Amino acid sequence: MLTDFAKIETFLTVVREKSFSKASAKLGISQPAVTQQMKFIEEYLDTKVLERKKNGIRLTKEGAMLHAIALKLEKCVTNAEKELLKIMNKDITFIFGASFIIGNYILPRFLNDLKANIHNDVSINVTVSGQAIDDLLDKKIDIALVENYIPEENIIYREWMEDEIVVFSNQKLPARAKATDLLSYKWVCRNPDSNTRAIFKESLEKANFPDCDSFDVTSEVTSATTIVQTVLHASKESSPTVSIVSRNAIDTLLKTGVLFESRIGTQRMHRKLYIAYRKDRKHDAFIENVVDYLLKMK
Repeated sequence: MLTDFAKIETFLTVVREKSFSKASAKLGISQPAVTQQMKFIEEYLDTKVLERKKNGIRLTKEGAMLHAIALKLEKCVTNAEKELLKIMNKDITFIFGASFIIGNYILPRFLNDLKANIHNDVSINVTVSGQAIDDLLDKKIDIALVENYIPEENIIYREWMEDEIVVFSNQKLPARAKATDLLSYKWVCRNPDSNTRAIFKESLEKANFPDCDSFDVTSEVTSATTIVQTVLHASKESSPTVSIVSRNAIDTLLKTGVLFESRIGTQRMHRKLYIAYRKDRKHDAFIENVVDYLLKMK
């Protein structure tokens, strides 16, 4: 069994996640496969190593002993992979596919450090989330950084960081907007197919506010950059021109007082951002190195 580290890795993941289902999602295998691997370990050792409880799992005495051994094995494997990376290091370009907000506003913050960390050149293809996943499946990119979880059996998703969407304007806004405020504004709306607009509509519904279809819409725009520029240059002589955008896209402009933000009553519009890579590369030393670095950059 010790020569098959995949089963040891599954055992360690179950212990860390305290859940068979969460371990399944993290490893990119089915829950029955996780259960089968745990059964194999217990049959091989002829002893029970895990007990499933309502609030998670618990190690048996023998399981705790196996856990200590598995951690030592994992450390050896990790150190060996680092040495392999030194051998494998070549003059290649690591290619990211990133959705617009991530590619234009988040990833550039630590791109130089990332390049130094993985010891290779880095290229970013900025596109919509769906196209990034398609490019990943077509092996045109190495990792996709996306705003949407797009179910695909050959892709592993890792939750990365949270992104907040805010209402913003070039005029001062109330910190917590009321329904009457939103109805009085001039709106630069996201296109109907936008994930950002879907989150906005959901937040309005939760707050019992009117649907955005009833707002005073002056235009519909697809690009976040175009939206920011349109609001930035809007007239300040009448009611505020507003829109919604990731806070990451306007962070500097908010800090310098050029733009102003507001939220829908007590609602906060959050969404998860994801790291995605192909299942056939889940044990790839380069992929693991980059993913580990990105997770530290939360």
